[in-house]
Amino acid sequence: LNQRSRIPKSGAYVICKYLMRPHLIHDHKYDLRIYVLITSYDPLTIYLYQDGLVRFATEPYNLKNKNSKFAHLTNFSVNKKNADY
Repeated sequence: LNQRSRIPKSGAYVICKYLMRPHLIHDHKYDLRIYVLITSYDPLTIYLYQDGLVRFATEPYNLKNKNSKFAHLTNFSVNKKNADY
């Protein structure tokens, strides 16, 4: 949200961003989730939760093999089925 007038006045919203070129750790794709609660924007009041979530793919990331779900997805429910888990 780039303009203040576009900020929702009430309700709960989830904001995320997908990265086309992911950062890798030891050639493995991961996602990092941090949780933030904004209770007011005038005055701005933000709560950042101390606990977050990191999930890793179980195979090295490779754009040549786009069909490898174990390399491209970080979902635990998918990767726990990998024989190398």
